[in-house]
Amino acid sequence: MNGVRASAIPIVDLRDYLAGSAAGRAAAAADICAALEGIGFFGIANHGVPGRAVEAAFAASQCFFDLPLADKMAVRVNMGHRGYLPMADQHRADAAKPNLSESYLIGPDLAEDDPAVVEGRPLHGVNPWPDAPDGFRDALGGFHAAMSALGLRLLPLFETALDLPDGYFAACYRNPMGFVRSLHYPPAPAEADPDRFGAAPHSDFGFITILAQDDVGGLQVQTRAGDWIDAPNRPGVFLVNIGDMLMRWTNDRFRSTVHRVLNAPGRDRYSLPFFFDPDFETEVSCLESCTGPGNPPRYDPVVWGDFLTASFNANHAYRKKAG
Repeated sequence: MNGVRASAIPIVDLRDYLAGSAAGRAAAAADICAALEGIGFFGIANHGVPGRAVEAAFAASQCFFDLPLADKMAVRVNMGHRGYLPMADQHRADAAKPNLSESYLIGPDLAEDDPAVVEGRPLHGVNPWPDAPDGFRDALGGFHAAMSALGLRLLPLFETALDLPDGYFAACYRNPMGFVRSLHYPPAPAEADPDRFGAAPHSDFGFITILAQDDVGGLQVQTRAGDWIDAPNRPGVFLVNIGDMLMRWTNDRFRSTVHRVLNAPGRDRYSLPFFFDPDFETEVSCLESCTGPGNPPRYDPVVWGDFLTASFNANHAYRKKAG
């Protein structure tokens, strides 16, 4: 670990903030700001998501991944980025080999006659729910709803941290693009391969990622000095990191952080990242609080949906095949 401890990633307690304390909001926002100007990751404790919702989602996910491949392929990922991604489907553009993982994705549960689905808007579609296991839809859908509510509760902390007016980010989250990605990482291969990862080193694409993980471990975060540290893995604590889009929005004041997953020897790992991103049409341009004399905007404005679509097209095998 090169002398760098996992404690470099702080844990922010949300109890006072969620109880309505103004001082609790200010303290939590200050802690988050310091973390995102530094390591780029933080944990959240007392976040208000019921443990039973998390446990049900993990149990249902494990049952799904235990199904025969043919059953999982019956809900193969669609162009709305919903459904099953088989092992090695994701190959990061700058990685030597595909990721050693499989996953199942759900987004907002849109109907077939939803205007965005009818017009074929990128990354909008119907969740292809599997026939088995029993209760899978309720468990994953319930987790998606709980994490969406948590994401909305976190937005005021980012507004305070960035000296923005109340509701600034909320106005961009009227129809948010929130995706749950249920992930299964098989045990590490018997023969070590330095180019094979459960998740190759990468930064996320979007606003924030909120991660629930099991007790296996394997997530590592790269410090600004280039060292790899183990991410904290505590019961009841979610990890939060920002993505490239929020880095652009803040003009690099907050930096998206490279991270990776190492498959564990002899053990399966399961995780539930929730990607909480704004409306597809949101224009992302430098925030006024993140520019000034000697600090001009570093990025041209971009439409979030266009940025995400291009990122997915570059990194997912199913999108290359479709093209």
